[in-house]
Amino acid sequence: MKAQPDADKTLSLILSRLEDMKAEETVTIDLRGKSAYSDYMIVTTGRANRHVGAIADNVTKGLKENGIKNIHVEGLPNCDWVLIDSGDVIVHVFRPEVREFYNLERLYTQGPGAAKAI
Repeated sequence: MKAQPDADKTLSLILSRLEDMKAEETVTIDLRGKSAYSDYMIVTTGRANRHVGAIADNVTKGLKENGIKNIHVEGLPNCDWVLIDSGDVIVHVFRPEVREFYNLERLYTQGPGAAKAI
């Protein structure tokens, strides 16, 4: 199944922003054909609460600057785990301990080749 061109563009934008903000251990999970709600999920880590918040703010700002509307963000007050839902791409930004505890990658990468480290 092929992603919408907008989804690939959004994915590239988000990955670029994550790299700029020095997000760590970024994993992109291809959900095409596995999910009706999104084409990609990104899981990444910030070093501390402030870093998680700064990453989330930067990604959200980039999405808005590129005309992506109806962005839903959860978790900014605590910055342990921030979810950014842009529609085609969902981003989870974790503190290291929280990411290890929830281990979202395990839930979505049961099939071979489903996830790739960036």
